[in-house]
Amino acid sequence: MPGSHGSLTKAGKVKQQTPKVERTGVNSKSKKPPRMRYREIYKKRIINGKFGGQTDSLSAKRSSFSKNR
Repeated sequence: MPGSHGSLTKAGKVKQQTPKVERTGVNSKSKKPPRMRYREIYKKRIINGKFGGQTDSLSAKRSSFSKNR
């Protein structure tokens, strides 16, 4: 079969030999899918009107301005 690189019987050899290492630190928790993460950010920022950063930031001023009217 022209164009093949190595035999298929050796496929996955290195991954099988590599020892499994448990995730630690920042990577210990599995991440949520992006759709769920972005939905939480949307709820926090847009619906609840909570913005990260300093209280005198532009986005915080905008949110407080629209609520007070």
